[in-house]
Amino acid sequence: MRADHSADGPAARGSAGSSPRSSMNSVLSTLRVFEEVAVRQPIGVSELSRAMRIPKSSAQRCLVTLQQAGWLRIVDPERVRWGVTTKALVLGLRSAGEHDLRELAGPVIKRLAAETDETVLLGLRDGGEYLLIAREDSTQLIRVFLEIGTRVPLRASSAGCAIMARMEPGEVDELLKPELEEFADAPVPTSGEFRKEIARTVKRGYALDMSSWYRPHVSSIGAAVTNAAGRPIAAVTLAIPQMRYVRSREKTLARMVVAAADEISTLVSSA
Repeated sequence: MRADHSADGPAARGSAGSSPRSSMNSVLSTLRVFEEVAVRQPIGVSELSRAMRIPKSSAQRCLVTLQQAGWLRIVDPERVRWGVTTKALVLGLRSAGEHDLRELAGPVIKRLAAETDETVLLGLRDGGEYLLIAREDSTQLIRVFLEIGTRVPLRASSAGCAIMARMEPGEVDELLKPELEEFADAPVPTSGEFRKEIARTVKRGYALDMSSWYRPHVSSIGAAVTNAAGRPIAAVTLAIPQMRYVRSREKTLARMVVAAADEISTLVSSA
């Protein structure tokens, strides 16, 4: 009887599994790791361990747990540096309840469409793709149209180029590793060619797409939307039929697009 009683005692329960207090501490540690990565990204496990004053093995275990849950990813494989995923960024936009990105950005893109009388697109970055979530149409008879919910490779639009121009180099390298196959019998730019376009975008402060392989006969100007940490999470695009695009107006239109993206970024950061 005594032996049976001891088998059910505290020591036995401790060896069979973690106590509720231990489990809670583990959850809290994992959440702290997530918060630290979000603030310091991209960050390596050694730097994270020093910043949090926890064992490197504990930091690594939390990182892997968050990676498996879809909250973190390795954004720089060569140096093994970590950052948050789109899942965390998108949910973060909704931290203020009903104020999701569409609602925050709605008045801004509506105003831009009215001022230019051209189609304005708003999309989220989702991995290596651009997901269209809102559109304000031009009133003109000939206009650019794209269905809400359309997914476009980041490498296929000015929006994607604008987003990638604000990413860490290691993250861009990962996205450009796979070469895209030809699309609709049109030659697809190589990774090297796209890198040059990213560099031009960084220098200009906005992205241009002039009748590209993916959307022939359409010209567009794109600017990235960032969160409070300066990470690109979305982009605003002004899409114009090539027949109506006037190069002399490019800088004026670009300033308007960048201003709209910056305004949305400010709204996101303060949501």
